Amino acid sequence: MNGRLEGKVAFVTGAARGQGRSHAIRMAQEGADIIAVDICQDIATVTAYDLATEADLQETVRQVEALDRRIVARTADVRDLQALTQAVDEGVAELGRLDIVVANAGIFSHALETHQLEMQSWVDVIDVNLTGVFTTVKAAIPHVLETGEGGSVILVSSLAGTKGLASLAAYTAAKHGVVGLMKVLANEYGKYGIRVNTINPNAIGTEMVQNETLYKIFRPDLEHPTLDDALPAFAGMNPFGVPFIDPVHVSNAVVFLASEESKYVAGVQLQVDAAAAIA
Repeated sequence: MNGRLEGKVAFVTGAARGQGRSHAIRMAQEGADIIAVDICQDIATVTAYDLATEADLQETVRQVEALDRRIVARTADVRDLQALTQAVDEGVAELGRLDIVVANAGIFSHALETHQLEMQSWVDVIDVNLTGVFTTVKAAIPHVLETGEGGSVILVSSLAGTKGLASLAAYTAAKHGVVGLMKVLANEYGKYGIRVNTINPNAIGTEMVQNETLYKIFRPDLEHPTLDDALPAFAGMNPFGVPFIDPVHVSNAVVFLASEESKYVAGVQLQVDAAAAIA
């Protein structure tokens, strides 16, 4: 443990698996205690993959505790401000403070062309991926302000927050919205020493990306494309030629933005994307 976040408490949404679990564990390795939330149930319009479960969230708890760090884990939907606020309040009551917010929870739905996207799919993606970031900040920022010591708010956007990704209208609109929200928050809370940034990753090797539905977007010529079928297309999105980024590389960026090493880094879209944004 290097201790770059020693004595800090971090709040992570979507923490049951994937990027969220990776962020929680990586910050715990650096000394942070964790408040972790996840919906732990499926959303009807998300059909490409299953969402995390209670067992997944408990595995995050196990891995954080194995690092000798404290963790308060709650089941909460980021669309539910009351439940989210209660989860944060309970976490702060137990852990004593809040310094870092990582608004990570997200889902994806697609349609090959935007007019084919079901209305409820649009609503759910916007509600989770954009409004859920707003509710996360609304629930958490009063506790960060209360420390009087500044802090870090990290909003997880995407390559889709920079580019217009075909077939992903709702996801792209939401992630662009996250970037806009970040810019407002960075202006508002800088006077308190709270820095607000986004991380914009490319395709990450998690369940959200590694599924047949997404492969089909890249290989519409195949009825049932496999991972191997889609790999060249994913790799072709960036000049490094890597199909997927490991979650830990995004988590390393989270640690940087959460630590005092980024003391005056604010209003930034940190691209962890193997240069896909400029490809």
